[in-house]
Amino acid sequence: MSLDSPKKRSPYSLSDSERYSSLVKSVMSFRVSAQTPETLQEEDEHLYGRIIKAQTPKRQERSEPKIFHPFSLNEKNEETEDSGHLLRIALKRDQARSVVPSVTRILQQTLSPEQIFYLERWKKKMIADLGEDGFKEYTQNLFRQGRLFHSALDDLLTSGVTQKDQQSLDTSEFSSHVQGYMQSITHILEDVTAARAIESTVQHDTLNYLGIVDCVARYRGVLCVIDWKTSEKQKPFLSNTFDNPVQVAAYAGALNSDGNYNYQVENGLIVVAYKDGSPGHAHQINTELMQQYWNSWLLRLEKFRELS
Repeated sequence: MSLDSPKKRSPYSLSDSERYSSLVKSVMSFRVSAQTPETLQEEDEHLYGRIIKAQTPKRQERSEPKIFHPFSLNEKNEETEDSGHLLRIALKRDQARSVVPSVTRILQQTLSPEQIFYLERWKKKMIADLGEDGFKEYTQNLFRQGRLFHSALDDLLTSGVTQKDQQSLDTSEFSSHVQGYMQSITHILEDVTAARAIESTVQHDTLNYLGIVDCVARYRGVLCVIDWKTSEKQKPFLSNTFDNPVQVAAYAGALNSDGNYNYQVENGLIVVAYKDGSPGHAHQINTELMQQYWNSWLLRLEKFRELS
């Protein structure tokens, strides 16, 4: 729909639900990634007007954790050759119910007060427009769509499809719910090879947290922890992915300390697929950036423990 269209739009359409949907996922689901918008306040002010509030002193955030823990271990080295063995370590029920918190839980419980405020404000408006049942159905559809997309990727990466085959991938074979997303990242999948782990649990015993990594594979020859994201809005820059780089660093750090993996990963990749099939974005996180995001993760972990 063009911006100058005379057709009246509903308040729901104006709310640009996609910008908030990922944050809803992180708050309402244990498994769903903490994928929050990068400018909640800016978006909210654009839609509903600026909020005038009293000035309060800002607390100076620390840039370094109190206790630094290494991101990678010297006794584990990134392998130059891939054995072809694919790991898929399922999350055990006793792990899910244990006192070991997940990366998702830690990130969602250490959101800033501003992020929480704007999330709650948007949620109330959505419920007012859709009703309680409508809002519940809306969130369920988000989860279902994400699961189908990840399932399609898992099938593709475990099927033995070669890089050459991926270049001529027929996306019409996939469910209509994910065809657009798969078409969006076809050009990216051409550079993804030698998958080492898919939907696999990683746990950091020393720092006491766990998570489920989407994928570990080589992207253009570099071994990466890969996180698959869906979006209806363009996210051409890494900054648009908000907390996702911190999440990837947390997963990689856990994998590097986990004895189930005999290698370490020092690079990350966030792949954003678009529902309309437009070319997706692959945001690479090199070793230097991963160290920076690892520091951010350690700070979030400290905050989580202070709140617990």
